[in-house]
Amino acid sequence: MEGDIAARVAEHWAIGFFILAVILLCTVMIGLSYLLGGRSRGRSKSLPFESGIVGTGGARQRFSVKFYLVAMLFVIFDLEAVFLFAWAVAVREVGWTGFAGAAVFIFILLAGLVYDSRVGALDWAPGRKSHDDQA
Repeated sequence: MEGDIAARVAEHWAIGFFILAVILLCTVMIGLSYLLGGRSRGRSKSLPFESGIVGTGGARQRFSVKFYLVAMLFVIFDLEAVFLFAWAVAVREVGWTGFAGAAVFIFILLAGLVYDSRVGALDWAPGRKSHDDQA
């Protein structure tokens, strides 16, 4: 029993040493930044700063629903690229069955893109007035 514990300690001492070293390193870095860091206070220090532009207005701005719709479309088509990349890597192993599955997958996503285009999900410009609206 004693030899079994000694064998396990001998096998896993490096993991324990690594964990202790990481904890020690993090503690030292946080402590040094606290001791050596600047403590300046001022009106400008409390303002949010992004990309060199001082913010104006409230943080609770309302976004158009189209923003979220385009974000969801991006995620969907980004996932499409991931699946198609995986298919392209394994194209020889999956054969014609895999090709048919990928074709169906692309067709469904293409149908969704056509539908989104027809309902105006991809139109960002303000609507144009037709000749009937101007009369």
